[in-house]
Amino acid sequence: MPIPVPLHGRAVRLEPLGEQHIEGLALAAAEDRRSYGFTLVPSGTQATRRYVAEAVAAQSAGRALAFATVRNTDGVILGSTRFAELDYWQGPVPWPPAPRGPQGDPLTAVPDAVEIGGTWLSARAQGTGVNTETKLLMLRHAFETWGVRRVSLRADARNTRSRAAIERLGATFEGTRRAHTRGLDGVVRGTAFYSILDEEWPGIRTRLEQRVATSVDAQPPQRSLILA
Repeated sequence: MPIPVPLHGRAVRLEPLGEQHIEGLALAAAEDRRSYGFTLVPSGTQATRRYVAEAVAAQSAGRALAFATVRNTDGVILGSTRFAELDYWQGPVPWPPAPRGPQGDPLTAVPDAVEIGGTWLSARAQGTGVNTETKLLMLRHAFETWGVRRVSLRADARNTRSRAAIERLGATFEGTRRAHTRGLDGVVRGTAFYSILDEEWPGIRTRLEQRVATSVDAQPPQRSLILA
């Protein structure tokens, strides 16, 4: 399992998720929940506490690596995201093909393929360029630090907003797995799958860096929300 490290950007940083983020995450999730119909976002402090505990447990089991998205100017927590589906290709070829854990020391192993998901942002952070920089930081870490061959992304096929955001990253649409699983609303849903390959990353990185620079330069100074 890769060692959790913070990822630093111009407007935001990604901090490995922990108990210290519970209160801030709960506040971020409470702003306006109308955009969360297809996304698992905790509601209230107790639900957020369980959310963080489950993320930490998944990390300990080597299944995921979750982050809190934090604004650099004032330390306000804006949401969360994570690496998941870590897949290691070293050793004998498994049959049938399936994701598997690392061979050798799990503390020094790095994955060959990974998924980015579980992303949500507070209402005021949506549409500000935060998601773009978050994905840039994670993609850069996956391709340039870990050296992965593929990064996958997925969304409920009905979630046009998330799908559009993924497509703006430059990810390739691989298709929709029909009747894949149940959605948060209990309806059996299809899942749209996307990917970015290592040979595609340099061109995508350049475009994302340009978008982030434009977005950061265009943003007015941010003020923290004061709750009475």
